[in-house]
Amino acid sequence: MITDARLDELVREDAPHGDLTTDSLGIGSLPGRIEFTARQPLVLAGGEEATRLFARVGCSARLKQASGTSLQPGAVILEAEGSAAALHLGWKVSLHLLEQLSGIATRTRRIVDAARAGASGREVPVAATRKGFPGTRDLALLGVRAGGGIAHRLGLSDSILIFAQHAVFLGAGGLREAVARVRMREPERKVVVEVANLVDALEAVRAGADVIQVEKLAPDAFAKVVQACPGVLVAATGGIDESNAAAYAAAGAALLVTSAPYAAKPAEIRAAMMTS
Repeated sequence: MITDARLDELVREDAPHGDLTTDSLGIGSLPGRIEFTARQPLVLAGGEEATRLFARVGCSARLKQASGTSLQPGAVILEAEGSAAALHLGWKVSLHLLEQLSGIATRTRRIVDAARAGASGREVPVAATRKGFPGTRDLALLGVRAGGGIAHRLGLSDSILIFAQHAVFLGAGGLREAVARVRMREPERKVVVEVANLVDALEAVRAGADVIQVEKLAPDAFAKVVQACPGVLVAATGGIDESNAAAYAAAGAALLVTSAPYAAKPAEIRAAMMTS
């Protein structure tokens, strides 16, 4: 949930001391309206937040399509009415929200669809990592969810994932002792271990990992890990996108972990301003 305070912060960032152009032109009190339409096929995200943002700056706004909806060019997304001053305060921030988040949603949907095509009837969730640009994770996840994805980790505080970087500090007891220590301290949490090859995967299984996250193995090598680790959830990560999601799903992945949605090109959305 994006709070009203967060939306106000976005507006304040864009206009920390007001709108100098609109104020200088003396047009702020004139009535007008704005309409947002899709310029290309896209999966919409951020529509509800953009609508609320317009309301926060004093406009009357109507969302025409729900986030998660697949749209064709020309589809009307959002309409808002108000003074020129209010419309200009909401215009660019809302447009950027819609374009950036819809870009993320559209790419996420492509990855989700590819995974579904390769999964032979199994459900293989697509989970976005926490590797979005700092300070934007809450917004980016709106796009991921609208596209049918889920969050892999919201942050360091919500899950246990042992990387090779942790293993450097484990000492003589190694991974087995580390997993036992984690289970003692956090008995209700699943333990995830990231591995880079079959040997490390088998070690993680012997250590008692609940989930093995396999990084940057080709699909055929990944399939061998899945076959060698029955009863353990095996996730694929590292370079997962719409070009290879089907192959990893077909190889037996229980989960696809990806950062690709965050690199999506913004969707193209038209904003038309007019007088009332």
